[in-house]
Amino acid sequence: MKQNINIQIVNKPLSIDQCYDFIVDQSCGGICLFIGTVRNHNKGAEVSHLNFESYTSMALKEMELIASECIEKFQAKKVAIHHKEGMANISDIAVIIGVSCIHRKQAFEACEYAIDQLKSRVTIWKKEHLSDGSYWINARP
Repeated sequence: MKQNINIQIVNKPLSIDQCYDFIVDQSCGGICLFIGTVRNHNKGAEVSHLNFESYTSMALKEMELIASECIEKFQAKKVAIHHKEGMANISDIAVIIGVSCIHRKQAFEACEYAIDQLKSRVTIWKKEHLSDGSYWINARP
């Protein structure tokens, strides 16, 4: 993995501090963190928890490619993309995207690009558990 990219899929709690510590760069004035958490409802139904599964080797490669694209398109200095695997309870962190850029606008744009691309391209699947059953949500987080 590249020195300025940190990619993880883990079956343990995600750390905002770990992402932040990685992306901090003295040359950057803009740092953007996106933290996606598990909410307690979806489409009018009460959600009890989620399960995430992935095709890990493929997902990690695609996540690294997305991070490289952020560096190329938005001149990001450092990019961290961390995703939870396994069970996630309400309010747990499911995903963290961290980006550092020289300017804030680039950091916001790169962070938004990274989460949008992650949701559309990466082989991570989400199963929603409701009070009346459970179901898989598309082939993305």
